[in-house]
Amino acid sequence: MNEVQPIREMDIIIQIKDYLRITSFRNYIFFCMGIHSGLRVSDLLQLKAGAVRDQVHINYVAEKTKNRKKKKRKRKKFIIHPEIYRDLMLYVDEMEDEDYLFPSRQRKKTTGAIKQPIHRITAYKMISGVAARFGLTDIGVHSLRKTWGYHLYKDNPMNLALLMDMFGHEDITTTLRYIGITQDSMDEAIRRLSYTQYG
Repeated sequence: MNEVQPIREMDIIIQIKDYLRITSFRNYIFFCMGIHSGLRVSDLLQLKAGAVRDQVHINYVAEKTKNRKKKKRKRKKFIIHPEIYRDLMLYVDEMEDEDYLFPSRQRKKTTGAIKQPIHRITAYKMISGVAARFGLTDIGVHSLRKTWGYHLYKDNPMNLALLMDMFGHEDITTTLRYIGITQDSMDEAIRRLSYTQYG
């Protein structure tokens, strides 16, 4: 399986947002929350309406650390981006506080439960499907987190230390590789390489 990449082109991001806003408001909010928060898909899927309603920040414990000893659990806090705040509040308006933010429309086969969060595979199919529609390859649910990091870095490389902390990386190289900057640099270096001798 190929490593997923960030969505690098801002115009493609805007087109995807416009498309999802029309076709599925739930999927639009999921995409926007992913590219504006840097949360893992597992954390996005566990968010409930009450955690975001009328909030400026969202507090959560990363799913990846929930089963660890208390001292190692990572409490995180992130701001709800102003660009999506209104749409998010509109989205949760009819929800109960205990409703999952991204509920499945289907009943769980094993338990019969309803209003459970969509499965990670469902989220993957949605993201990779819409990416393919816009001619993108190597895109999956992790691409949302990488897109957030990529654009924060491109906006200001001084954000690198913040990204390292958010991602839990120990060194700069890991973070640059993770958000696709290493690949960009390699691609650019190869494009500049020439074995053709001029005049």
